[in-house]
Amino acid sequence: MLRPLYAAVVLASLSGPALAKSDLLTIYQEALLNSADLAAAEADALARQEALPQARAQLLPNIGLGAGAARERVDVEGLGSDSYSTHYYQASLTQPLFRADRWFNYQASKSLSEQARVEFSATQQQLILDVALAYFNVLRASDNLATARAEEAAFERQLEQARERFEVGLSARTDVLEALAGFDTARATRITAATNLDVSYQALTRLTNRDHTDLLGMSHNLPILAPVPADMQEWVETAAAQNLSLQASRLAIDAAGDTLRSSKAGYAPTVDAFVRYNDSYGGARLGGVGAGIGGVGAGGDTELTQFGVEMTLPLFTGGSTTSRVRESNFRLTQAEQTSEAELRRIVERTRNLFRTVTSSVEEVEARRQSIISSKAAVDATQAGYEVGTRNVVDVLDAQRNLYRAVRDYNDARYNYIVDNLNLKQAAGTLSPQDLEDLSTWLKTDYDPDRDFIPPFTPEEMQRMSIGNQPPQTQPMSEQQRRMRTSF
Repeated sequence: MLRPLYAAVVLASLSGPALAKSDLLTIYQEALLNSADLAAAEADALARQEALPQARAQLLPNIGLGAGAARERVDVEGLGSDSYSTHYYQASLTQPLFRADRWFNYQASKSLSEQARVEFSATQQQLILDVALAYFNVLRASDNLATARAEEAAFERQLEQARERFEVGLSARTDVLEALAGFDTARATRITAATNLDVSYQALTRLTNRDHTDLLGMSHNLPILAPVPADMQEWVETAAAQNLSLQASRLAIDAAGDTLRSSKAGYAPTVDAFVRYNDSYGGARLGGVGAGIGGVGAGGDTELTQFGVEMTLPLFTGGSTTSRVRESNFRLTQAEQTSEAELRRIVERTRNLFRTVTSSVEEVEARRQSIISSKAAVDATQAGYEVGTRNVVDVLDAQRNLYRAVRDYNDARYNYIVDNLNLKQAAGTLSPQDLEDLSTWLKTDYDPDRDFIPPFTPEEMQRMSIGNQPPQTQPMSEQQRRMRTSF
């Protein structure tokens, strides 16, 4: 089998009751066992690798046996006629001594077999990326739903406040209508986010062939680091040497080159050694018993053994050999240009991903700081609204900006993870170990409604106007609790 099972394949989820929450490695293991795409790719690779023993067989001895029986009648003028039965046995052995076309076909099949193996490895790598993308898309959708719920709750509180102020004559009816419109929009956003979460789970179902209802979430403490090495050119050189798709395209060039040599060998002679044995029984008896030279055969048994070497030189094949040479030339050019195009795409992709991951390091931190600034803006705007210097539209806009900042932060965080894996795939270094490394940052007690925003330091919380007291040393969970209640 081509498919290597990852270490520690014995999973509790496969042999016992399903876990309440699925983790990244468990889903990857289930995908290894249940992915229809991977199974199809494995079958295709195994089928293509059979080209090698088939080509090798053309260089090995060919042994055959034969037998036959017939009823015949012969009528010769002046000699009479006879009816008789014949039967024969024969055996042959042929050993190719010089078959240049078959030899180069054998060499081409080696490259094709290796190409099949490399392409299947690329499919396995793609499965790692597909699992990670599906997993983190679920986490992204889950956090977006939590953000939408918090936004809906905030707009609902704003609507209640606007109604209370309207009832005591502190605001106009337009404030209530504006707050109601904001609440309705937030409600619609929450409904869409819930649908997106349900949809995102379907990718995991497709990969693992079973439904999942809850996943371990990613800790906000995951290090957001620049790629290592920090030199883009090193990544490009690694990709040019190790990218699996590029390796497969280079093997296709080798196979096309050997196929061209095989086509040209169609002009060359072929030399075979052979041994043949034939034993036949029966025959006509004409001209009397024991007819000799003037008769037609004396009947009886014939045994013939031959061995030797024979050469065949093709002189004219109707132009088919010339046509095959031209076709092989075109196929070689195609393989070379395809490989060159693949190299350019990989270089471009590697450079772009390196830049993206590098910029993501600063982007994630900037998005995080944007939450702090947006929360401070909400507090300031709310205070201005209560004293009459700001209107409800200002408050609603500030709240929208806050929750947009939260969504942008989570998007940046998950984009960083996926882009990192994409960069490693482009470089040809992506492996299950990368999923294992990510799994160490999964939280068993992750709750999207609580953890959709990152934990903040006391200084950052003071910047968000959470209380007017100087920062106090307290457990992070308490800080997070106070932060969550402010949203």
